[in-house]
Amino acid sequence: MTEFDFGQSALRTIELEALAVAELRGHIDEQFNQACRQILKCTGRVIVSGMGKSGHMGKKIAATLASTGTPAFFMHPGEASHGDLGMLTRADLLLAISYSGSSPELVTLLPLIKRLGVPMISLTGTPKSVLAQAADVHLSIAVEREACPLTLAPTSSATVTTVLGDALAIALLEARGFTAEDFAFSHPGGSLGRKLLLRVSDVMHGDDKLPMVHKHDTLARALLEMSSKGFGMTTVTETNGTLSGIFTDGDLRRCIDRGVDIHSAQMHEIMNYSPATISSDTLAAEALNLMESRKITALVITDEQRVPTGVVHLHDLLRAGVI
Repeated sequence: MTEFDFGQSALRTIELEALAVAELRGHIDEQFNQACRQILKCTGRVIVSGMGKSGHMGKKIAATLASTGTPAFFMHPGEASHGDLGMLTRADLLLAISYSGSSPELVTLLPLIKRLGVPMISLTGTPKSVLAQAADVHLSIAVEREACPLTLAPTSSATVTTVLGDALAIALLEARGFTAEDFAFSHPGGSLGRKLLLRVSDVMHGDDKLPMVHKHDTLARALLEMSSKGFGMTTVTETNGTLSGIFTDGDLRRCIDRGVDIHSAQMHEIMNYSPATISSDTLAAEALNLMESRKITALVITDEQRVPTGVVHLHDLLRAGVI
């Protein structure tokens, strides 16, 4: 038995699908612009529907639209005829996907879609098909050749459908001025969501957990405060309560090297006068960046009057999943 050249087959598939995607550029025309305008003026949701492989692509397109600022979900056309059409309201828009443009399950819905007055955008490979002709806007997903040598399995056409869906989603995202923070609200459980939504105020330690001594307190007093609070540092304040500086484990090591008397030395003599500080509404990801750039493990949070209100440690950001 001759060894089959799997790599050559894979390369051929990639080349054919890449060619199909390149040809998609010719289909981005006024119909595409009109589709985007229709979706932007839709006050409801974009309901995506398709059978078989088109349905799988439709689920992906619906998910991408929903996560990029366009409310959308997938409706199975077969189930739609048995009650799921109730998902559709007059304020919605239907995005129907069928390469042949004549999927029976979708064609069956057309009279009901027309009665509801729901605008429809179709994605088909046949501009003269039933779905293409019935749609308010038709987008072509036609390909010259499927990557499948039997021309049976939707391969190049499936890729083109996905790419066109992405093109729609990103064009709408940019038109809406959708931001990274907006994206994060759709992904609160992901690492991006944590980085863009989590604030220092969500993870900081304040009130009686904040280590604090006065600048005229002794080093011995500061060490007790540091030990009881467990952050490896303490804030040092002025008489009026504003931040004067900080003292850390690293500062302690340097004091020991210099032979400083812990019972007589006062904090204003040995503290760091230029500590890194942030406000409580700063993104936790920004706090992490500051820690990394300064090579420190804790930050002091201050208010507008430079009064210390809390402390955030690198371990807090680790536990929150920011890293």
